[in-house]
Amino acid sequence: MRLRLPSERPTEPPTGYKIAHPVLSQDGTRAGFTGVSLGGALPYGVVAEAACVYGLRHRPPHRRCDCGFHCVHDRAAAEALLCADEHRGAVLLEVSVLGAYLRFERGFRYARQRVRTVTVGRCACGAGACALADAGWGRVGWRGLAPACEVCARGRGVAVSLGGFARLAGDGVRVVGGGGIEPGGAGAGPGGGAVVDGLGVPELVAEAALLQARLDWFQAQLARLGQRGDTAGPQG
Repeated sequence: MRLRLPSERPTEPPTGYKIAHPVLSQDGTRAGFTGVSLGGALPYGVVAEAACVYGLRHRPPHRRCDCGFHCVHDRAAAEALLCADEHRGAVLLEVSVLGAYLRFERGFRYARQRVRTVTVGRCACGAGACALADAGWGRVGWRGLAPACEVCARGRGVAVSLGGFARLAGDGVRVVGGGGIEPGGAGAGPGGGAVVDGLGVPELVAEAALLQARLDWFQAQLARLGQRGDTAGPQG
């Protein structure tokens, strides 16, 4: 006879920690995340339900499969993953484990999750990040983002402030800088900038960079349409 561990019935959802890459939809209206391992091809939102990445019909987490969301118990263990070269542009997620889950030595494998807090690290140049900017990679319909400071965000083309990412992601998620600074609060903004109408100066610069990128795109489209009209010539 095979012995099984007793079922757990927690009074509140367990908390776990994981890392993920932030992503922005092609039209700039939605924000989400992609995993750093098996599920990296499937972007997910703040509240999400897992699906088997192998296309099998069972419901995650299945005991004979490794599908489902994964997280660890210890925040420090998740932060250690950010030291790897391939994960330097990822962010730290604090999640609520929802639905069925399987417990293992270091964490959980589970069916559903809610991302509660996103902690953004430093820009690649070492400065504090005030935005999430184009990381130079993506999935179909989604741009990968990475932490960026005020200066570096200007040269990335597409950038969204930390507060803007939280609004696009929705469902009450909090996005904070590595120092625990939450965008939109009173006092100094990320990187020490003054706050103007609830946003720090660096955040406003990142928002302006995003608007400028969209304006450049519209101008390019108008120029293309104008050239098409010139080549068409008079009709009659």
